[in-house]
This record gives sequence, C-alpha cells and structure tokens, in this order.
Amino acid sequence: MILDENNLIIKEFKEAEAILHGHFILSSGLHSNTYIQCAKIFENPSRAMKVCALLADKIKKELNSSIDLILSPAIGGIIVGYEIGRQLGIRTMFCERVNGKFELRRGFEIKKGEKILLIEDVITTGKSSLEAVECAEGEGGKVVAEASLIKRNSETKLPFPVISLIELNIKNYSEEELPSELKQLPITKPGSREYLTK
Repeated sequence: MILDENNLIIKEFKEAEAILHGHFILSSGLHSNTYIQCAKIFENPSRAMKVCALLADKIKKELNSSIDLILSPAIGGIIVGYEIGRQLGIRTMFCERVNGKFELRRGFEIKKGEKILLIEDVITTGKSSLEAVECAEGEGGKVVAEASLIKRNSETKLPFPVISLIELNIKNYSEEELPSELKQLPITKPGSREYLTK
C-alpha cells in the first residue's frame, strides 16, 4: 500500500513536470542534480487538492498533538500551508523574510502558547524550518511538528516530529564535493532564499 501511494505521488510530480534534472544551486547553497519544483503541482488546482489531501490524511494519522495554527515560510510553503489549513479547518498564516530573517507581517499574530504545525513544500537541510521556528517561538508560539510534501533527504533531522508525504534520497553536494559530470552542466538557481557565495 505504501509503495503504491509513493508511486502515485511520484507520478503526480512527474506529470506536473515538477521533478527537474540538471545542475541546481538549492536555497541552502548546496548543489544537486535534481530539483523538486512544487509550484508546478499547484499550477493545477485539482492536482494540488489531491496531493494536499494525501498529506492532510497523513497529518491526521501521525500527529499526536492538537494544533492551534499552521505557519508556513514564504514563498514555497504558502500554498501548501493554506490548502492543508483549509482541509483540516485550522487557522493558517505565513512568515516572510525581512532583511534575511523570518517575521510575521500583514497583521498575522501568534498568541502565547499556541501550538503550531510548520508546513513547507520541500525540506532539504531544515535551515528554513529552524529559521521559521525562531520566528514562531519569538512570538510566543510552540512548534510541535512539521509537515512537508517532500523531504529530500531522510537523514535531515529536526528537533520535532516531521511528517512528509514522501521521503526521497536525493544527493546534495557542497561546492568542494561536486562530481565532474555536474561541474560540466550549466547552473540553475531556482530557490527563493538569497544564496551568497563567500
């Protein structure tokens, strides 16, 4: 059953042309030969609803805590966070970068002690997740878990439970570790976080 569901999810991503191959610099600054462009899933509302319904079901089955709100880091997490919130009937908001740091804007407020489910489209290193946690907890909330459509690497560890629709094992490389075949390809930088080379 799990294998069939994983195949269905991969099929949806392939049909949406959301799995890209080439040489990519991820928002973490790491390099990869594969990029998951979740925006392509959300281009088709019925596909987005179907994929998010699978994640919403998984959240209901696996989350052992009540949730007061969903918080998503902009930009990639906004649509998936909204759709999961709609399907679960949970208040939803997003944080966005101001001078490189996540903040709540647009009148969003977290009340002291509120339990938060963090939602992203893709988790790679967990850096954006931890930055969003800092924002949430700075406002008095408590992140109790995170959910994502894709977790790029099963070895990525965070200090709370992570519920992913699917875990892939996509290899990431530092600049120094780049394999020769990747060095020969032109670089694409599709992520939304500013990456600065040293």
